[in-house]
Amino acid sequence: MNLEKEVSIVLGGAAGQGIQTIEESLTKILKLSGYNVFATKEYMSRVRGGINTTEIVISSEKQRSFLKRIDLLVTFKKGVLNHLKDRISDETIILGEKENIDEEFLNNKNIIDIPIQEISKNIGNILFSNTVGSGIILGIFDCDLDFFNKYLEDKFSKKGKEIVDKNIQAAKEGYELGKKILKDLDLSLNIEKNEKISNEIILSGTEAVALGAAKAGCNFVSFYPMTPSTGVSTFLANHSKDLGIIVEQVEDEISAINMAIGAGYAGARSLVTTSGGGFSLMCEAVSLSGMTETPVVIYLAQRPGPSTGLPTRTAQGDLELALYSGHGEFPKIIYAPGKIEEAHKISQIAFNMADKYQVPVFVLSDEYLADTYYNLSDNELESLKKENHVVKTSLDYKRYEINENIVSKRGIPGFGEGIVLACGNEHDEFGDITEDIDLINKMTEKRNKKLDLIKKEAIEPEFIGDETYKNLIVSWGSTFYPIKDALEKLNLKDTAFLHFSQVYPISDSAEKYLKNAEKVINIELNYTGQLGKLLKREFGIEMNDSILKYDGRVFAVEELIEKIEKVLRG
Repeated sequence: MNLEKEVSIVLGGAAGQGIQTIEESLTKILKLSGYNVFATKEYMSRVRGGINTTEIVISSEKQRSFLKRIDLLVTFKKGVLNHLKDRISDETIILGEKENIDEEFLNNKNIIDIPIQEISKNIGNILFSNTVGSGIILGIFDCDLDFFNKYLEDKFSKKGKEIVDKNIQAAKEGYELGKKILKDLDLSLNIEKNEKISNEIILSGTEAVALGAAKAGCNFVSFYPMTPSTGVSTFLANHSKDLGIIVEQVEDEISAINMAIGAGYAGARSLVTTSGGGFSLMCEAVSLSGMTETPVVIYLAQRPGPSTGLPTRTAQGDLELALYSGHGEFPKIIYAPGKIEEAHKISQIAFNMADKYQVPVFVLSDEYLADTYYNLSDNELESLKKENHVVKTSLDYKRYEINENIVSKRGIPGFGEGIVLACGNEHDEFGDITEDIDLINKMTEKRNKKLDLIKKEAIEPEFIGDETYKNLIVSWGSTFYPIKDALEKLNLKDTAFLHFSQVYPISDSAEKYLKNAEKVINIELNYTGQLGKLLKREFGIEMNDSILKYDGRVFAVEELIEKIEKVLRG
């Protein structure tokens, strides 16, 4: 049996069984062994039980999209196969103990009984099952066992030599079983190893945002936990001493954003992390940032709503929530990275732009991008110059001075001789409350004119395709790679792709691409086509068709191929 240059492995089990632990070990060791890896997970909102799965794609070339197809499936719990039945084909190889195989699959010719629990019990504890399971996969793909042993030594060293030795034994027995499976099935592996990949790093969307924020000089984070945003704050908290960042978990979301704005007033480069329901509570404070012209960066990781919705699933339903958040009129910036490497860069841009224009800036992500991992080389991770726009104040300093510059010079308390006032009411140039009609008009105009300057620095949408296109697919955020890979497989010369990683304000360069198309097709993970509505608002261009998904699951490449073909056929 041949395994192509792109192999999809899926691990399935219950919450609490350690599927995420296996994912962590496999992605690292497969990468160290010279394989390109991509991993993403889907999990239920349960601490124990249910069915959780992780997909790991191993490939010769970099592959960064979710695949519906399963080539190799490892089940650790009964019910996994039924849960995944629409993804299992006659070619899927299924590894699992008989007790974990659902009845309707028992006669499947590709089932291989693997005694993971028996091996683990013989070693001393069923808890070694994860190590055995990882060893089996690493054996099948002819990875270097020494890498895995070193990983286990580092991971379990604090638990004592006996635990380390038993894990190494479990790894060896699993590895040998994997080698046997490879031989018995006469598997032909067509995936090429590349030694250079071993020097790359494995990064998730969450880690990319956090590291980008740290590089941008973020030194204050406040948050109230909410999936899937919390990972950014906890990552920065775990490394706070090394990075020089204060991280505060506060009592609620209102406190979180007000604390971040207060820190910004004092001169910090502050970040607040949240998801849809939590951000709903923050909307009033977004207006406070707008009125006081205090920079703040808001990491908004989307999940399906309304209300609690699907707290562990993915969606793109909060674009309009961010766009129209806050009462009154004031400028804001909304980014929506589509790639892990882009999330790293955009996090840095977000802090620079917040500091430069003294406005709230959003980084819109979602569960899919946050929980996705893949390997990256150093040259894919850009480091931008940290821009500092704080000035030393003089005795006659005016915080909201009106002049030809539009953006007033920002001072902070204690840096210089001036008094720095911040006022949530309408105010004069010093920051004192006013109801003077002339001043009200001038202050409103001063704040809102910043949007024209911001737009000049908007990130241009990424265009992929032939300039002679007739059909143009538009999308934003995390759908980038699934759409790109689907179009590459379709190889349609008359269809191009325009991806937006900044959704407000939108670069004027987008208009020419939209107007040149005979047919514009919008692809989003929401019900109403929110980007499509925004493009119509900005450029007066209607979407000719939309491919929308709102079940909490990401687009698979195969799914998009089918849907794009159907739309183009009319």
